[in-house]
Amino acid sequence: LTMMKVLTRALVGRVTYSACTSAWRRSARTLFGHQTSIDPSYGLTDEQRELQQVCFDFAKNELAPNMRRWDEEEIFPADTLRRAASLGLGGIYLKSDVGGSSMTRSDASPLFEALATGCTSTAAYISIHNLAAGLLDKFGTDEQRRSVIPSLCTMERFASYCLTEPNAGSDAAALATSAKRHGNVYVLNGTKAFISGAGTSDIYVVMCRTGGPGPKGITCLMVEKGTSGMSFGAKEKKIGWNSHPTRAVIFEDCAVPVANRIGDEGQGFNYAMVALNSGRINMASCSLGAAYAALERTVEHLKVRKAFNQPLANFQYLQFKVAEMATNLVASRVMVRTAAKALDESAPNTVALCSMAKLFATDACFQICNDAIQLHGGYGCLKDYPVQQHMRDCRIHQVVEGSNEIMKLLVSRDVLS
Repeated sequence: LTMMKVLTRALVGRVTYSACTSAWRRSARTLFGHQTSIDPSYGLTDEQRELQQVCFDFAKNELAPNMRRWDEEEIFPADTLRRAASLGLGGIYLKSDVGGSSMTRSDASPLFEALATGCTSTAAYISIHNLAAGLLDKFGTDEQRRSVIPSLCTMERFASYCLTEPNAGSDAAALATSAKRHGNVYVLNGTKAFISGAGTSDIYVVMCRTGGPGPKGITCLMVEKGTSGMSFGAKEKKIGWNSHPTRAVIFEDCAVPVANRIGDEGQGFNYAMVALNSGRINMASCSLGAAYAALERTVEHLKVRKAFNQPLANFQYLQFKVAEMATNLVASRVMVRTAAKALDESAPNTVALCSMAKLFATDACFQICNDAIQLHGGYGCLKDYPVQQHMRDCRIHQVVEGSNEIMKLLVSRDVLS
């Protein structure tokens, strides 16, 4: 089955595909009352539009009504995530032979954008889960894939990606967590920092040092929750991304079977960089969703809110601000989808394009969310209004999956090479 058929079957049961298509068209016509220049479905194939609409509906019905509560109470919405997985979102670009949806990055980007309109934080966790599971799917053995990935695709089990350390963030090749081989086990020692899902996730894809200094000494291991010698730090208090926990992951003489090694020794850094290209597109796509939702709510507010006996939408300065926000949103979307296409095609400039897209889109979309707060005035500062939450969640995207300063470094290396 194609991903479209999987999603359609999960969502509508016996309803026909043509009925689904008609429903999407009706929905598209009602967006802002008509289809505008910021329509996120523009340029997509019919199948991609259908998939995106399923995710918009899920965001509207399952995520948006709960996003404030999840944020304020710091709730990890496991049941909601498993309902998302029933739509094929637990293994978006994983291979179908182990339960994945076999989508391309060009297919996935519009889905993350749609999901993020409902809850940007939860959409980001779905991205992280897919990143970790995708690395195992791409580089793991058949035995690893068949024993672990099906439960990740259903989100019966959750996955986390462990690269960053207290003293190795942007300089990932300097990581110090060590794994020394003793017979048929690696003994793992060290600490990973800022790990999304830590303490809740069941599978941890861990980058560690089995060799000498530098990137060639790094190997990738799969560590299961409950392994002796593995523990977690206190849950971090964050400005955003509060629907999933962030903790340190601590290894103290943690024995991991050699059979849990993903790929060959010394290849972990290469695997990590491959995964990060996809993660950067996903974070940029989540930023698009946050910005789109913030702009949509801002337009509604400007049409209703009055000052000096007329709607705010009548004031030229605010019209120009909306034009800037809309232009930056569409420009960001074009860059993200261009980078996704390059990644799908393994283009030689993929790293630079993914870095450009992440840099430009996360910066621009954060500013759109920030401007949305300003255009809401005092209301934008209230937690009753979701634009402030989109802004807080979106701000984190400028730091994760490689800070935007590192994105500039990668782009400049490409251009100056």
